[in-house]
Amino acid sequence: MTEGVQNGKKRRRAAAADLLLFGSLALLIAVFFRLQVIGSEEYVLRSEENRLRAITVPAPRGTIYDRHGRIAAENVPGYSISLLPGSPDTLAATLGRLAPYLDLSDAEIERLLGKYRRFPNQRLVVRDDASFEEVSAIEQRRPEFPRAVVEMLPRRHYPAGRAIAHLIGYVGEISEAELERPVYADYEQGRIIGKDGIERQYESSLGGVPGVRFVEVSALGSIVRDFGPRPAIDVQQGADLELGLDLALQQFADSIFPPGMRGGVVALDPRTGDVLVLYSHPTYDPNEFIGGIDIDLWRALQEDPAKPLLNRVSTAAYAPGSTFKLVVASIGMTAGQLGIGSYMPTSCFGGLGYGNRLFRCWKPDGHGPLDLAGAIQQSCNVFFYQAGMRLGLDALLDGAARYGFGRATGIDLPYETPGAFPPSREWFDERYGRRGWTESVVLNLSIGQGENQQSLLRMAQFYAALATGEAPVIPHIVRSEALSGRRANWAAGLPEDRRRQLLNALTAVVNEPKGTAYPYRSRRWRVAGKTGTAQNPHGAPHSWFVGFAPVENPEIVIAAIVEFGHPDNTVSQSVPLAIRIVERYLDSLYPEVPARPAPPQLPGPIPPDEAITP
Repeated sequence: MTEGVQNGKKRRRAAAADLLLFGSLALLIAVFFRLQVIGSEEYVLRSEENRLRAITVPAPRGTIYDRHGRIAAENVPGYSISLLPGSPDTLAATLGRLAPYLDLSDAEIERLLGKYRRFPNQRLVVRDDASFEEVSAIEQRRPEFPRAVVEMLPRRHYPAGRAIAHLIGYVGEISEAELERPVYADYEQGRIIGKDGIERQYESSLGGVPGVRFVEVSALGSIVRDFGPRPAIDVQQGADLELGLDLALQQFADSIFPPGMRGGVVALDPRTGDVLVLYSHPTYDPNEFIGGIDIDLWRALQEDPAKPLLNRVSTAAYAPGSTFKLVVASIGMTAGQLGIGSYMPTSCFGGLGYGNRLFRCWKPDGHGPLDLAGAIQQSCNVFFYQAGMRLGLDALLDGAARYGFGRATGIDLPYETPGAFPPSREWFDERYGRRGWTESVVLNLSIGQGENQQSLLRMAQFYAALATGEAPVIPHIVRSEALSGRRANWAAGLPEDRRRQLLNALTAVVNEPKGTAYPYRSRRWRVAGKTGTAQNPHGAPHSWFVGFAPVENPEIVIAAIVEFGHPDNTVSQSVPLAIRIVERYLDSLYPEVPARPAPPQLPGPIPPDEAITP
């Protein structure tokens, strides 16, 4: 009995052991089946991911050409040196070994390690403008740098250098702040983007789309070889751009700008809005920004009191001085308050009393009695003080707003300043208090002073409208059907006969003996324009000139300013600068046109009803 019970227990134990054994075998078979059959693709993928590294291949940026096919920005061969991800200690040791060959300072190494800590899963770009000598030094010591990736890549180059800096801009590595912007959502750390100018404005088309290639790495993260079975993703090169710019004319402007002075020049085609010249001085070399600008040079540029990084054409505003008198004349003639033969009640004897102040004319002994044509030709302040009072502050504010003053022109460049002009009486109340200002503000506004700050672009756009009699073109850098001939939503509104009377007066400014630009007149081309001497609190007045040519059929409008460029008893430096650029452009268009005789030496303005003739 006892033996039978014991045998039963043994059989039950054996059955349980068999069941456990078969269950374990079944579980092992199921696990093996899952790993080898069901999960094989997943684990193969994980294996590949562990031994493959994706390397981003930069896309060549689009080439930028001027209107004649000259290259303004291109790509030249360059080299980059980067490190694959790894532990911070490994990267720090590698950077330490690279330091003597790449001239890395301790501060640079710390900066690179800081960048890696913020982007630990991305390749660390150490140099994106490495020299051939630096690359050779790394390749000769390849076993010492198994994580280093050396690539040939396109490097940006600007043949015109300093002459084109403020228009073309420059490129550089994308910053952390930029990576957070929605417009750069698809970008990654290390990518080169446009930072200013056309390079920034058209980044989405110029930049292209990077590709990808794969390398095989060992368990320690060292590169074994380029990996063939997984195909690379091809790059998409950036689109080329054609500019309306005349690169030779731009370089000419750079060559003749008064040495040691500050200012800018912009020239437009008044029919299409193409920007022919956009030059700011002092300038810088955008090629020095490629691959990251030296920190000492960057600090020097930022701290330079001459502000070489400032685009004085589109992002700076100045009191327009007497160039604004044509705005006042246009408002008055459109409203019927002024005629080309209108005289003011008080003749110019060097100033005009208003309240307890004397508002002076630039000519201390005065101009005597002048009509509107003569006041434009000789730039009489006293006449325009009274013209502003005749119009009244409200009409002047409304007219300036109607002509777009206080708004940006819409040029295809980043950071354009809209200039400034008071929009209403309430503006004065808010700024000065209800009792802190008087109607005398209209006197300063009428001669382009006071609370009146405009950009070169804005003044060029207004004179383009005056020159053509049409709604003004919106200036643009890139040449395209979509941009060509776009018009602003305002026009000078002058009847044709009155517009031509103003053109006659502007022609006299340059071509008649009493005109303020007469000493610098062109002997080949009939140029019309207006000089300006803008007072400023920091020194000698700024020198302005805005004009166009040929008068009969304008093909170029130009605006130029030279800061502190018109001290007492000296030449107005902006006028000869602008006239020479106009001559150079028209000479290039019409080399066969003979020089016209010098203008006749006749006193006084040309008759108001005289037709404009070649």
